[in-house]
Amino acid sequence: MAQLNHYNTNFSKKTFPITLVCDHVTNAPNIGSLFRTADAFGVEKLILCGSYIPLGRKMTKTSRATEKVVPFEVKADTSEVIAELKSKGYQIIALEITDSSISLREAKFSSHQPIALLIGDENFGVSEALLKASDLVVHIDMFGQNSSMNVVQATNIILYEITKQSI
Repeated sequence: MAQLNHYNTNFSKKTFPITLVCDHVTNAPNIGSLFRTADAFGVEKLILCGSYIPLGRKMTKTSRATEKVVPFEVKADTSEVIAELKSKGYQIIALEITDSSISLREAKFSSHQPIALLIGDENFGVSEALLKASDLVVHIDMFGQNSSMNVVQATNIILYEITKQSI
């Protein structure tokens, strides 16, 4: 059995109608990993929102050049981005655990409507105002003592489920 790499895999390339909206994600390695995740799951666009988005050497070290192939924008105001996407017919899905969020296990994602997946700040998550602007708030069931996980790992899990339902 031979191990495959990115030169000899037979994965078919596909882009999904998913825009990943990152609200004040400011850790450079996390941003680099989000580029890799967006590339791996065929996300059509990455929007980085906030006043300080580090796109330098620390980010590119983690991104492994995927920032060159994943379309992206940097915007100051997440609320404006969400309002614009909503006006274009996107379903706004926030990834956050709240008293009214539904489990990812129960979530059904539309294959007929583009999705804006909203993820939040590493320390504070998605703000209450953005949660109210969302059409659906989804959480990942966790079974340990901790009530949160790294933003990149959580994004990987939900993008896997969204794309799995779309194939």
